[in-house]
Amino acid sequence: MQPVLELANLAPEPYDEWQRLLRFVGWGTADVRAASRSIEALFRRGPELVVETYDYLRHVPETAAILGWEQDVDEAHLEERRRFFTVWLARTLGLDTSAEFAEVLFRAGKYHAGHGPRAIHTPPAYVSGSMGLVQAAFARYLMEAGLPADVIAAALAAWSKYLAVQTNQMLFGYQVARDLAQGVTPIQVSLFGRLRGLAGRDRLAVHAAPGGTVADILTRVFNYYPQIRREALDRVWRSEEPTTSLWVNVNPVYTPRDGWRVLLNGRDLAYDGGFACPVNVGDEVALFPPGR
Repeated sequence: MQPVLELANLAPEPYDEWQRLLRFVGWGTADVRAASRSIEALFRRGPELVVETYDYLRHVPETAAILGWEQDVDEAHLEERRRFFTVWLARTLGLDTSAEFAEVLFRAGKYHAGHGPRAIHTPPAYVSGSMGLVQAAFARYLMEAGLPADVIAAALAAWSKYLAVQTNQMLFGYQVARDLAQGVTPIQVSLFGRLRGLAGRDRLAVHAAPGGTVADILTRVFNYYPQIRREALDRVWRSEEPTTSLWVNVNPVYTPRDGWRVLLNGRDLAYDGGFACPVNVGDEVALFPPGR
């Protein structure tokens, strides 16, 4: 029987997830118009928000410990944080719904999972809570600006939707990053060709649960690096007829593009076992482009 080289149940790509949640909250022109009426008042308070946010985080014991600021603030680190927050705030006040911003937020979620340059793990409760604090600050600034009550109400309703979508995007990135370490069996994954440049590395460790397979490992890798998914995989559609439904379900699965090879300990899985092969301690999974 021909080995199966298919991956099902991959996570959505970041922009697809971003668009899905924008649709879910009903984000539209009325929300853009409502939020836009508050932008000038919020923009004037932007520097204050940036400074106050990190003053607050440095004085809360839990977040000070997360940031490593229990004894004293690392000024270089504080500058990095404020710079990122300023850029984020500018894009947020610009009501950015671009694919590029979706990727930025997805990557920020991975950083919160401890995958950033400083390897700081920020539990998701503090990500959600910080967004709540931003929204509370928005409400206070608009009230203090003396805007009409109906303008404030409509604007805050719009900001609530938009910030909720942003929160989901970051938590999405956080979860795919945490998934890499779920399991007791570390598996080495080596990348070759353009994948190295796209991922920014040539190898990574992915953990597998007991009984894990190559498919489990690849799913975590391609969820974490959606940019290499686009390079190495084709999406095809499979239909199935559930016995409990009158409808045919059509679901996406992913297969290696022509010429791409996936090896387990040097064995080409296209000829030896497919993606259902189990993985064990010391195994190596390698992804090779055509011609290698």
